[in-house]
Amino acid sequence: MGWWTDFDHAEVEKDFSAISEGGFDSVRLFLMWEEFQPGPQDVDTKMLHHLVNVADLALDHGLTIMPTLFTGHMSGVNWIPGWAQGGSTRDARFRVASSDGRISTAGIRNWYSDSEIRQSQVLMAAQAANALSGHESMWAWDLGNENSNCVLPGDRSEGRRWLHEISSAIRREDDSATITLGLHMEDLQEDRNIGPTEAAETCDFLTMHGYPIYADWAENAFDEHILPFLAHITSWLGGDSDVLFSEFGAPTFRGDNASRQRLSVLVEEEDAAAYTRRALGVLQEAGCIGAMIWCYTDYQEDIWDNPPLDEAEHERFFGVWRADGSPKPSLNAVIEFAGTARAAAPSVLDWIDLEPEDFYLNPRFQLERLYRRFRGTDGAISA
Repeated sequence: MGWWTDFDHAEVEKDFSAISEGGFDSVRLFLMWEEFQPGPQDVDTKMLHHLVNVADLALDHGLTIMPTLFTGHMSGVNWIPGWAQGGSTRDARFRVASSDGRISTAGIRNWYSDSEIRQSQVLMAAQAANALSGHESMWAWDLGNENSNCVLPGDRSEGRRWLHEISSAIRREDDSATITLGLHMEDLQEDRNIGPTEAAETCDFLTMHGYPIYADWAENAFDEHILPFLAHITSWLGGDSDVLFSEFGAPTFRGDNASRQRLSVLVEEEDAAAYTRRALGVLQEAGCIGAMIWCYTDYQEDIWDNPPLDEAEHERFFGVWRADGSPKPSLNAVIEFAGTARAAAPSVLDWIDLEPEDFYLNPRFQLERLYRRFRGTDGAISA
């Protein structure tokens, strides 16, 4: 979480070299909000310089980048600048922290309804877009990582207004910019007033994050079919929009890893590799424009006492590489799959038997019901 403050050019170059050699072509990275915007009208030019440096290094290694704005939610903690705290909103599941890791009991000022916060976000989005305007490594701007874990729009019009204002700020600085929004499974399980339908009106493509370990309606912890199903639902609700599956993965243990004794969600590295291989295949068959694995590397043990790793222990072990730099078996699945062409999405999804507006009347029920139809467990035939 602190890599922008402790920015190390050589470290990033080493990481990008490994990522490129491992068969990846894209990297999603996160602009820690307070690092980039220490004050409501103050965007840190040093951080923008680091961002351009990162883009240059990505280009050197044949990678494209997807910077994520206003992070915001990350691995079980909501990282919110002190000046954006103090509101009445917060999700009790997630701690609120400043960029230095200090935990706060304050709520979050709702950027959908608070015009001052929106103006600050417009400023940051514009200056970040200006810094990378026309850069050859730029693939897309992500307007946030699972924003609905921080605050929610009061209604759909607030969500649409925010999407329009931030997207317009980016496009004013770079008329070639591509934009998406980091949606996740809970944005389908609940109507949070800013889901695929709203995002599709502004974004160039949609994204989705999904993990069977977090879905109590999945068939098991390795149920790769959850992923294309979520992609199909996202596309359908977004008016047949293209979908990038920008997060999937599994936390692993190796040998007699002591953490396995406490954390039932950890899986054997070989099992995670088999899951990764299957997941890439079904996402490609679903017509996704791509897939991104969470995440690059495990965390070094010397920062395990810092949020979010102090409490979200499983987050320590999602890497495709181990903390010592050695690759896990999942990397072989990526290398084997690298360069696979995109497939056409199925033209007919007969298992969807209702209209989007009806889905939103009871999204959790409908999502689980449609998954059973998708899997053919209620007499329907899966596409």
